[in-house]
Amino acid sequence: MSPSNDVDDSEYGECPWYIELSHDVQMREFDMTTGEEITNTPDTVKQGKITLESAIKSVTSSFAKSDIPDFKPGDVVRVHAKIIEGTKERIQIFEGLVLKRSKKNSIDATFTVRKVSYNIGVERTFPLHSPRVDKVEVVTRAKVRRARLFYIRPLRGKATRMKTLYNAPIKSEAKGTQAA
Repeated sequence: MSPSNDVDDSEYGECPWYIELSHDVQMREFDMTTGEEITNTPDTVKQGKITLESAIKSVTSSFAKSDIPDFKPGDVVRVHAKIIEGTKERIQIFEGLVLKRSKKNSIDATFTVRKVSYNIGVERTFPLHSPRVDKVEVVTRAKVRRARLFYIRPLRGKATRMKTLYNAPIKSEAKGTQAA
């Protein structure tokens, strides 16, 4: 498409990437079963028409896990990851310090775990709701004042210790039970 008349041709020339935009573009919704356009009225919402947002939420909610413990950066976790080697599948445990956790509990949330193995630091980022992550166990809790613990990377030995919180109940378990 060529640029409109009110745009200077010398600025864009005949660039293949230039596309003329019309100002009357509107968002339209379609019924996924019939393919008909839906008008935005309260009656159509009551009839159960599917919008793009509701379709995405319904698909992603079916993949979301509900058994994820409440953990944060500074905690030591044990991640049970499924490993496929050829035709065999096994569980590999990766235990280490949580450096960061991104996007809270959304479907694309991730967390990074660091451990030191044979004097080499190993970091691994896991998708929180991945089917490859079998389960996550919180081993110890720590009190930290940062959301990202990247300052731990160059430290060695006792310098990497965190202020451990003993007898700290996990929030998800504390909600379900009452102390007698």
